Amino acid sequence: MALSKMDNLYRQVILDHSDNPHHHGELPKSTNEIELKNPTCGDVLKLQLEVKDGVIKDAAFSGYGCTISQASASMMTDAVINKKVEDADNMVQVFSDMIIGDDVDTHVLGDAAVLQGVSKFPARIKCATLAWKALHRSLTNQSK
Repeated sequence: MALSKMDNLYRQVILDHSDNPHHHGELPKSTNEIELKNPTCGDVLKLQLEVKDGVIKDAAFSGYGCTISQASASMMTDAVINKKVEDADNMVQVFSDMIIGDDVDTHVLGDAAVLQGVSKFPARIKCATLAWKALHRSLTNQSK
């Protein structure tokens, strides 16, 4: 089956974020930090946030994983910087609903909306949601 031009565009965005991840590395002024692992495939993600006055001022991630998990983390960090904590946590729910195939308004997700197609591949859903789960747990002070 041939991919449509739009599918190819989405694939390129995902590959670009995976090959050239935004906000990858350590965050010296981190106020919130968490590390999560996906035992199904071995992805490991450490998320660091700098939260000040209820706003995510900066974000960074490190670790290793598949193309989908790394791209999702890159897109997520882009999307949440300069967002209020409550708005960022609401984005987690929008992403989670989108990734299981629910019809949601994805405009708040930025590039991460291109991951909507992952819903067709249930084995990859945990890869796509790892960074978003880390964000939620970090913002709500849940260590597990």
